[in-house]
This record gives sequence, structure tokens and C-alpha cells, in this order.
Amino acid sequence: MAVLEVGINFGSRNLLEVKYYSDSDNIIDHKYRAKFLTGLENFVSEVYGDKMNVISFPNFQIVCYYKMLKLASIELDNTEPLLAYAIIEKGTDPVFVKKNLKEIISEFLNFFPVNEIICEDIEIFKEFEQQINYILGDLRFKLDDRINTIF
Repeated sequence: MAVLEVGINFGSRNLLEVKYYSDSDNIIDHKYRAKFLTGLENFVSEVYGDKMNVISFPNFQIVCYYKMLKLASIELDNTEPLLAYAIIEKGTDPVFVKKNLKEIISEFLNFFPVNEIICEDIEIFKEFEQQINYILGDLRFKLDDRINTIF
């Protein structure tokens, strides 16, 4: 039971992707993942008036948490989602993972101002990977890897 990958998207733009295991490559091609999650979030929000939580696949789940960011604009409703996602193995507690994603988004917003999130080159977000690793702790390791660190 582990987190295989964590990412942060702003709208349909991927800002950061941290892979712990290559198993996550088989879920959704990384080129389309941000667009897929943003589109699905928009669909769930508009049709059901709800937030997207967990997407289940046969062997994996994608857990999502997002916060809408208000952008400076003359438009009345100019918001975009800042979305954190985790691809997890089945059997990993999605509620616990979502709490970690909420903390990741909170820390990300403390670390980077909104104008940097919107305008900057995504390379600046790479340094945030250490903070993600700290927040997830050993949740990012499969059971076998956790046992191997003990012995």
C-alpha cells in the first residue's frame, strides 16, 4: 500500500510530478493527465455540484484535492483549480491520502505566490518536491520497501 505518484496541476497545466514507482505510468499518459483531471473536475462540479475525490481503476486509484484560485481579472468568475493528485495502490486509505494532499496544497500556496504559479516556468516548482516527500513520509514506500529500510 503506497503512493505511486503525486502531482500538482494548475488548470490543465502540470506544475510538478513526483514519481515514486513506474507502476503509475500505466494509468493515464502523463501528457494527458492534467487535462483529464481538470476536465473531470469541471464535469463533476458542474453536473453534480460536488468535488471530485477518488477515481478507481482495477489496480489503482487516483485521489484528488483541489482549491479554486481567484485570478486577477475583470471577469466575474475567473477561477482556476490548483489540484493535487496522488496515484495510489488499491488498499491504501484514500481519506488519509486526501488529508496529505490538502496539506500539500496549503504548503504549496505558502511557498509560491499565485502570480508565480500562473506565470513562472515550471522548473521553479521542482524544489517543492522535498516538501512533498516530507509530508508523505513513508506513505510513499511500498510495504516491501518499508520492511527493507528496517533491516
